[in-house]
Amino acid sequence: MVDPTLAEMGKNLNEAMKMLEDNQRLEEENEKKYARKDIPGPLQGSGQDMVSILQLVQNLMHGEEEEETSQSYRLQNVGEQGHMALLGHSLAAYISVLDRERLRKLTTRILSDTTLWLCRLFRYENGSAYYHEDDREGLLKICRLVIHTRYEDYTIEGFNVLYTKQPVIYISSAARTGLGQALCNQLGLPLSCVCRVPCNTMFGSQHQMDVALLDRLIKEDVESGKLPLLLVANAGTPGAGHTDKLGRLKELCEQYKMWLHVEGVNLATLALGYVSSSVLAATKCDSMTLTLGSWLGLPAVPTVTLYRHEDPSLSLAAGLTSSQPVEKLRALPLWLSLQYLGHDGIVERIKHASQLVRIIHSVEDELSSPVVVFKFFQEYSNRGICGRARRIPNCALSLQLGEQLAQLVPASGVDVVELEDEGTCVRFSPLMTSAVLGTEIQDIDQLVDCLKMKIPVLTSTLQLREEFEQEVRRTVGLLYIEDLGWPGLGVVRYNYHSDGKNDDKQEKELEKINTELLKKLNELESDLTFSLGPEFGGQKNCVYIGMVTEDLDVSELVETIAATGREIEENSRLLENMTEVVRKGIQEAQLQLQKANEERLLEEGLLRQIPVVGSVLNWFSPFQASAKGRTFNLTAGSLESTESTYVSKAQGTGTTPPPTPTSSLAKQRLPGQKAFKRSLRSSDGFSETSSISHCDDLEKMDQRPPALCPGPEQGPLEMEKAEEQKEVAQAQTDTEDIHTRAQRVRVVMMQ
Repeated sequence: MVDPTLAEMGKNLNEAMKMLEDNQRLEEENEKKYARKDIPGPLQGSGQDMVSILQLVQNLMHGEEEEETSQSYRLQNVGEQGHMALLGHSLAAYISVLDRERLRKLTTRILSDTTLWLCRLFRYENGSAYYHEDDREGLLKICRLVIHTRYEDYTIEGFNVLYTKQPVIYISSAARTGLGQALCNQLGLPLSCVCRVPCNTMFGSQHQMDVALLDRLIKEDVESGKLPLLLVANAGTPGAGHTDKLGRLKELCEQYKMWLHVEGVNLATLALGYVSSSVLAATKCDSMTLTLGSWLGLPAVPTVTLYRHEDPSLSLAAGLTSSQPVEKLRALPLWLSLQYLGHDGIVERIKHASQLVRIIHSVEDELSSPVVVFKFFQEYSNRGICGRARRIPNCALSLQLGEQLAQLVPASGVDVVELEDEGTCVRFSPLMTSAVLGTEIQDIDQLVDCLKMKIPVLTSTLQLREEFEQEVRRTVGLLYIEDLGWPGLGVVRYNYHSDGKNDDKQEKELEKINTELLKKLNELESDLTFSLGPEFGGQKNCVYIGMVTEDLDVSELVETIAATGREIEENSRLLENMTEVVRKGIQEAQLQLQKANEERLLEEGLLRQIPVVGSVLNWFSPFQASAKGRTFNLTAGSLESTESTYVSKAQGTGTTPPPTPTSSLAKQRLPGQKAFKRSLRSSDGFSETSSISHCDDLEKMDQRPPALCPGPEQGPLEMEKAEEQKEVAQAQTDTEDIHTRAQRVRVVMMQ
């Protein structure tokens, strides 16, 4: 029979998980109720029921950030084994209220079972286990254990013992960032107690610890009166996943009586039937740290540090063991999850992650690991490009590639990592992500397809950057901005020609023109992306051009940018000049109208200005005054009389403005062809098209009306008539063209 309390606990947990994993929006009243959920409020006196609290938790988890799809994806892949781990935390709280004797027996059984299963699963014989939340806490307790072991009077004299003979902890340069500093801070040791061992530079992997150099460093420390204490090695470095030469390092540690601690993702392969000799050597180390949560996709399970030591009192002094039964309940979630998965389920998950790697990386050797790291790289040896262009950063393109792959195939778990020598790389580590994300073989196939699709674009972008730079530098009015961190074609700025303006006004005008230029370029029908660049660290008042394909017409792109910039600048200058011209024209018109009024008063006489007398006089002898006004021609910038308007009863057209110049590279695109694309037709195709067009023109000329095409049989009278018709038709065409192209505004100021 199942304890009713345990059954109720499991039922409540299932209901709570279903509610939290439901990504649907709550009803409108619930949204209004928690509209200000980010602002802390007072604790309600009457309390709330479980449903309301869980709804609040759901709001806080999914909230307004709908773009965080990766988090909801993780929740959907928790699965039943994850529910077992979460149930373990609830059971730990329930078990802690048992009487002391029952609690002791239960925790002892849980701890001994879990330790035995893990030691057998990962081939670590006669080991003990320490369960902890922080993955660095196990190594910290191991360091304290080694200090207690090597310094017999440490418990009594404390730091005085360390002062007389300074301990040294050796850590690989490929280890986790900040690991040595964290250990020194927690142990109360100076940073000089940590020795950073470089990796190989001549032979072997550049991510493996240099054993010969380590030997020399240890000898130097011993000769200077220091005590070599502990060596931290890697079975799978955090960046590249390489394994140190653990066999040789173990021999070196035995020679100098040092403690060897191993950590890394490759330790997971110890559970498989076949294990490489480089990783198998980790079973002989003094301690190792296992991160089972990420390997098996188990949420909220502790990290485990396995170690071998014969003195329980020193382990207790170092904090590796505890006399408090409640502390031993940390292993309960893992105890439940391991039983749910079973030995076969655990091995199958690790094996599945290893198989995902073989799809991408098929090389089998001693350095192989379940981690694949790659980056984009382009050679220039056969292209004749100058040395400066070879410094175009592949790292920026690798960063762009990694971000795009993570966005296109989120289930693959790829991420971007920074390595000391290689720079920015893309990493695929399925042991750390596949169990959580539910990565399958089809996801890896999709990842490979995306790689095949993205690589040509990256190659074309990198190859056309030099041509783009040269075209921009040759073009008047454009300034090439060198931004090595931009993973695109390049950065360009329209160089505004200032006319003695101060720096602030010039900067504002420059920003205005380049912003309008960016807007105009984005309105074009093209496959290119134009932007203001990255949010942080980018250049100001520039146009950033993104990835391109090999059929890009760089010359057309650059000239279009220059022509558009000039057009924007001319329009800006015209608008500035227009304001001044209009102001002066209005002032001049006011003066002329005032002068015309004075002349009219002189012509009419004084009597006509008297109200009654003027009316009678005008009735007997009307005064005929011509309407005089002024019209302001914006095109010519001059003030003209309106007499011709009243004579002809129509507004004149004035001077015709010159036609707007067009770009010399403006070409007619085929239907569906986007801008800045080179035509894929051959030269023969162009010749054939030209011949056909020429023939069409000849046919049109042959089909002209006889009246406009006088032949040899027409007489002089017919020829003269045809010439008159031709002149009339041409005059009509010119008149229509003048009215169509006239761009001016007239202000008629009547008397």
